[in-house]
Amino acid sequence: MVGGNFRPPCAQEGDQVLKTLTGKVALVTGATRGAGRGIAVELGAAGATVYCTGRSVRGSTTGRPETIEETAETVSALGGLGIAVQVDHTQPEQVRALIEQVTREQDGRLDILINDIWGGDELTEWDKPFWEHDLDKGLIMQQRAVHTHLITSHYAAPLMVARRQGLIIEVTDGDSLDYRGNLFYDLAKTSVIRLALAMAEELRSHNVVALALTPGFLRSEAMLNHFGVTTENWREAAHKDPHFLASETPRYIGRAVVALGSDPNVAEKAGKAWATWTLMREYGFTDMDGSQPDWGRYFAENVANSHKEK
Repeated sequence: MVGGNFRPPCAQEGDQVLKTLTGKVALVTGATRGAGRGIAVELGAAGATVYCTGRSVRGSTTGRPETIEETAETVSALGGLGIAVQVDHTQPEQVRALIEQVTREQDGRLDILINDIWGGDELTEWDKPFWEHDLDKGLIMQQRAVHTHLITSHYAAPLMVARRQGLIIEVTDGDSLDYRGNLFYDLAKTSVIRLALAMAEELRSHNVVALALTPGFLRSEAMLNHFGVTTENWREAAHKDPHFLASETPRYIGRAVVALGSDPNVAEKAGKAWATWTLMREYGFTDMDGSQPDWGRYFAENVANSHKEK
């Protein structure tokens, strides 16, 4: 049983991540940057073959420098095998072609699927009620952040069902049904939690596990840019937002995924929404600097309470 003093074989020894996923095949969607990149890289560090998908490739004009090739190269540099594939997951035919490629190249094997496609930051109008929010932006958000997950799982799940093993992780924001500040944003993030629950029910008899997973305050490339800091001087962002001191790197959620993927009892977590901080308490992994950020506890003590006082 999971719990108590149990530590899965993925536990870190110092800064070294054990190669517990050697021979495993993973697909990480939205692997260009942020949590997707962090997850792909940590899966690679654990020895997995990782298909890294997204729309941003070298030479594209997305307005950001990160690419899936860069992610795949980092995966390989850390001991895995990174394979970059440009895919627009809103297009079923492109997703079908991707899964056919994985099937062909890996003899039908797919052990881990990470649905991390988002693309909704520029679409969210935080200060507007839903009836004033741009409707097209709100609907596109659902297409990018929910439809893509469903399309990808639809084509990928049969590979897992055929082999009676596999893990599907829906990356979301938050592990509860609390309102998230904007109807369209809230709908997208809670929809994938429900998607994990429903998939878990239908996959259970096939020995395939589906669950949802959230990071805490993510120290992503976009957030670093927003605050005008780097990975080296990121603490200076506290002058603008003191809560940023409780943030976590994208590699932290990656280590949570490795822990889940290495846990022989992961089926006990099927259908539920989990968080980096709850999994950290169970599995004992650390962030890149050896710390163990606990956004859930920090939020309860420093954010939620302050709102109640107001």
